[in-house]
Amino acid sequence: MYRQKRTIMTVAVAALVPLAAACGTERTDGDGGGSGSAGGDARPVTGVHWSVDSVTADGEKHTVPDGAHLTITADGTAEGSYGCNDFHAKASVDGDRVRLSDARSTEIACVDRPVDVEKSLARALTAGPLTTEVDGDRLTLTTADGDTVRLSEQQDAALYGTQWKVTDPGTDGRAHLTFDRSAGDTLTVAGSLGCNRVQARATVRDGHITVGAPTTTRMMCEDSLMDTEKRLTRFLDQRIDYRIDQQTLTLTSANGTTVRAVADR
Repeated sequence: MYRQKRTIMTVAVAALVPLAAACGTERTDGDGGGSGSAGGDARPVTGVHWSVDSVTADGEKHTVPDGAHLTITADGTAEGSYGCNDFHAKASVDGDRVRLSDARSTEIACVDRPVDVEKSLARALTAGPLTTEVDGDRLTLTTADGDTVRLSEQQDAALYGTQWKVTDPGTDGRAHLTFDRSAGDTLTVAGSLGCNRVQARATVRDGHITVGAPTTTRMMCEDSLMDTEKRLTRFLDQRIDYRIDQQTLTLTSANGTTVRAVADR
């Protein structure tokens, strides 16, 4: 997997609340099965940004909203999105079995996203041990009751033109940045720091990004958001390296401080 490395700025997201569970719609006569043997493919399950394609529960196949995804890390964590709300969980991998536990999710009301589908996906992912079946760039997770979640691997997101939603530190999903090329080495950075809008010019040269003086709105928000904005402003005032791994953007300062964001579709 090609990994990009440069330098850049960023911001914050996600107050967590306990995870929910429930049902869905659209009947299917059977969801088939992946052609690969369970756990037998050389492609790992961890370290891959998996896009969720569908969830089938109690014989009902549900179309999952765009943006639903799952990443399981090698250090025992999982994170992703149900299409509206983001989630984090503990993760354990044992051969062809995966278990997600202690899952917590944001609680955002998305009027254009079906809540019952999110709950079906949440329940399937946290139902207990999941059997994994990898077939090329496809992954199937199957619960002990036979419910399935079907996923496919996503490629690295582009730095430019992608809205990056900051996941660490957290601002309840309100912090995001977009980097757009203007001309030559010049680019425009625009987005939200969680409370105030921000826009700045920046220059890309020799693998680094130098951000000019930002223009921001002057709104006042709750203390926690204002404190985060101040920390992020200080974070930007230094040389920052970046790395894109599939749909995750990691920014690292010289002293090792990191900020992470995910491609928000």
